[in-house]
Amino acid sequence: MAQPTGIHARRAALRLLDAVLRRGETLDIAFAAATKDVRKFEDKALARAIASEALRWLVDLDALIDSATKKPLPDDAKAKMVLRLMLAQWLRLDTPPHAVVATGLDLLSGGPRRLAHGVFSTLTKRAARLPDAPTLPADVAARWGERASAIAAGLAEPPPLDLTLRNADETAHWANQLSADSLMPAHLRLPRGGKVEKLPGFAEGAWWVQDLAASLPARLLGQGEGRHVLDLCAAPGGKSLQLAAQGWQVTSLDISKRRLELLRDNLKRTGLKAGIVRADALKWEPKHRFDAVLLDAPCTATGTARRHPDVLHRVGLRQIEEMAELQAALFERALDWLKPGGTLVYATCSLEREEGEAQAAQIDLAIDPIQAAELPAGLEPSPEGWLRTDPGMLPDQGGLDGFFIGRWKADQISTTE
Repeated sequence: MAQPTGIHARRAALRLLDAVLRRGETLDIAFAAATKDVRKFEDKALARAIASEALRWLVDLDALIDSATKKPLPDDAKAKMVLRLMLAQWLRLDTPPHAVVATGLDLLSGGPRRLAHGVFSTLTKRAARLPDAPTLPADVAARWGERASAIAAGLAEPPPLDLTLRNADETAHWANQLSADSLMPAHLRLPRGGKVEKLPGFAEGAWWVQDLAASLPARLLGQGEGRHVLDLCAAPGGKSLQLAAQGWQVTSLDISKRRLELLRDNLKRTGLKAGIVRADALKWEPKHRFDAVLLDAPCTATGTARRHPDVLHRVGLRQIEEMAELQAALFERALDWLKPGGTLVYATCSLEREEGEAQAAQIDLAIDPIQAAELPAGLEPSPEGWLRTDPGMLPDQGGLDGFFIGRWKADQISTTE
């Protein structure tokens, strides 16, 4: 019997969901293995979209499933996993119910197949709906506090595509060429979808993909005018490209060979220059000090939940504590590598205070306050002079990732211990 069209994409989506929820893998790490037998780019993208929407709305999908069963199914039951995918396709991707059934039930057999069919039929007859914003897992909502509801609203849709331009003076030109919006110089925002490599300007290196919030740390170092900057934990390299474009002499350090290859590729494509060092930042010793250090530290990446909803379900206190310990160690290293009068920018794409505000409070340098004029309209620095962004901000402009960013000067000693 011939298999229904699209079954390979659904199998891949099931593997992705299992990798995240049962093994704690990231979507990015699990993707290659999960889609190894899926040939078409479009089907690979569909598999990721199905799994991502299931993860984005997992709490609400589970509530619907439980409402149609006599007793809740175990979270790791295959029937429940498949039902999550089926409901995500129907309720989020607008797949007709008959097509959902045709591709979904083939993932099951026997009793689980009949159970899934019955639950899905019940919910379609009820015309089940999802809320306007996804319900966050209870522990996540507790960590994010009073901003949790606004952040959840910002997670309802995958993000638009943000680009950073090599030349800020060409913002209007490329906005016109790409029919894009711009929220600040050197930034463009386009609707998501399609192959990035096919867009005008890619081949000639006029821009690279980078979320608006992710572009802010390098912007806050300003123009380099030939001075030396260390981009610590640099790969895959968006910030190194920015710094080079801003006139800095860039040293890009990272431990990941694969991610540094991405940086090399982008440097070649854009014609920008940076010195690449593959090393462990906790052991490496530079030959000289730097005028500036940008520490975009490894973190839990909970601020990227719009495009990586797996973080909602695999990041907990243990991972946060481990990352905070590493960040503190990297901070200490970075401080030793600054020239007198040098500038340190620290950033994490995390929504956890332990990885942002709590780290900043330990710095024994005086803050170099971030100014509102340096930021896109609608963003404001904190009273301390730091910047906190989250997916609930700039809702009318398409939102942005969650980041913490702080800036300090090496010759200004803080009075706070």
